[in-house]
Amino acid sequence: MKLLLIYMTEFTCRPRSKTLEDFPEVTEPLSLKDVQTAFIQAEAEDIENVASVEKKLLKNIKWAAGKNNTRHVVLHSFAHLSDSKADPKFTKELFDRVEERLKNAGYEVDQTPFGYFLDLEVNAPGYSLARVFKDI
Repeated sequence: MKLLLIYMTEFTCRPRSKTLEDFPEVTEPLSLKDVQTAFIQAEAEDIENVASVEKKLLKNIKWAAGKNNTRHVVLHSFAHLSDSKADPKFTKELFDRVEERLKNAGYEVDQTPFGYFLDLEVNAPGYSLARVFKDI
């Protein structure tokens, strides 16, 4: 799994074009403030180690959110961090489990529309822990 964590003071996404037909239609934008975004690429080999990968993903998201003083997280599928890609249904199920676990830990969680190219508007401060890359 590849993980790019970016703290954003403002984050807006608008569905541009649907790339995966098996997922719901979404037309409304998502606009948030003071969020820890997690740009996530699940890789094919993650399927074999899903419990370990999920645990490390949660740990890294919580750590980054804590460093950036937010309890609001955005999960975003970003299949451009590696050549290896997990099946989209596996990835979406992983996102749903991670969302549920974060909510159970007191976080507010949003997911960007899955299976879409999105127009993004972001405002991300330029300090050290606002941007972190992890290879899980």
